[in-house]
Amino acid sequence: MLQIQVIRDKKDEIINALKKRNIDANSLLNDILSLDEKRRATQTRLDATLAESNTLSKEIGMLFKSGNAQEANALKEKTGSLKEDSKRLGDELNVVAEELQNLLYQIPNIPHESVPAGSTDADNEEIFEEGEIPTLSTDALPHWELAKKYDIIDFELGVKIAGAGFPVYKGKGARLQRALISYFLDKNAEAGYTEMQVPHVVNEASGLGTGQLPDKEGQMYHIGGDDLYLIPTAEVPVTNLFRDEIINEKDFPICYTAYTPCFRREAGSYGAHVRGLNRLHQFDKVEIVRVEHPKNSYKALDGMVEHVKNILRELKLPYRILRLCGGDLGFTSALTFDFEVFSTAQDRWLEISSVSNFEAYQSNRLKLRFKDENGKSQLAHTLNGSSLALPRVLAGILENYQTEDGIEIPKVLVPYCGFNKID
Repeated sequence: MLQIQVIRDKKDEIINALKKRNIDANSLLNDILSLDEKRRATQTRLDATLAESNTLSKEIGMLFKSGNAQEANALKEKTGSLKEDSKRLGDELNVVAEELQNLLYQIPNIPHESVPAGSTDADNEEIFEEGEIPTLSTDALPHWELAKKYDIIDFELGVKIAGAGFPVYKGKGARLQRALISYFLDKNAEAGYTEMQVPHVVNEASGLGTGQLPDKEGQMYHIGGDDLYLIPTAEVPVTNLFRDEIINEKDFPICYTAYTPCFRREAGSYGAHVRGLNRLHQFDKVEIVRVEHPKNSYKALDGMVEHVKNILRELKLPYRILRLCGGDLGFTSALTFDFEVFSTAQDRWLEISSVSNFEAYQSNRLKLRFKDENGKSQLAHTLNGSSLALPRVLAGILENYQTEDGIEIPKVLVPYCGFNKID
């Protein structure tokens, strides 16, 4: 969420910056500033009324002590009127503050200056590509066919249990999933990330804090009886560990990693491009989250990108990195790099990781602050990245490592899963 003071000071700059997102924010910002003026005016009237009431209360006490009961009782009638005014103004202030908050929730983060303009993912900027795309035989299979051939993932059984998008992993498929999770967590721990185990459900305040709520696209699963939400990513509970906290500047950087299942309704069209593991309602992911000093957050972002690169190099998967354009940028992100692995059997790129800097956008919602060297409270910067999302990594391994007599296992994973081939 943008700070109201920033909107007051830099309204025109924000309007121009949001044009990269193809948003004309002029009218909405005017409404925000108008409501903010009303809020401040109401607060001023309330403060003055409360101050007058307090002054009169002290005066009444002195009058009673001095024996002037008649004059004191006359003033009590006035304080009663002031209390009614205070309650009315307090109610007005709450209504205006809620309206203002709801409008502020509608403004996305300001794109970083390096974000290219554009409307769709076709306008994203490729900035890096690495790895050799393997040459497969003409009868190479996509991963959903390989899964069936080697009986390692059962999509139909998942439909029976829960519905489409909830696969069942079997035998070596389940062991390979577990191997990937352990490998990713170990790599993250080696890089200085502290492993955390967090709840897989969150309350409304947590969803609001990291920007998943309000849920404009209907992506979150809601547990109505308890008013809880299944998490779409570990980013939500991990980042909310710091909600309403003032952290010590000396503790930067704070680096956490967590494995969780992730749940997304993924409303939208379905077709061949989302078959198999390409789009799921439940999937496993290992996440990295950082809380940084604002001066260091973009250096930290570069470090996160290099970290994911190193993992993909060890897996020997061909990949590329995209800088997302304004039209494809997530609502809360200032700058995002997407990693995509090449699926040779599908002849297409599959997104496997997003690494993002949210700057102070989430921190303002979370009230996540630190004390600077002058003792002044400042908003921290938050970052997160997939390290990595399993389904499409697994799809890439199955398809790119397939041979005529089975699926080879990347050497780095063999110690984790205990076998070197699926056959």
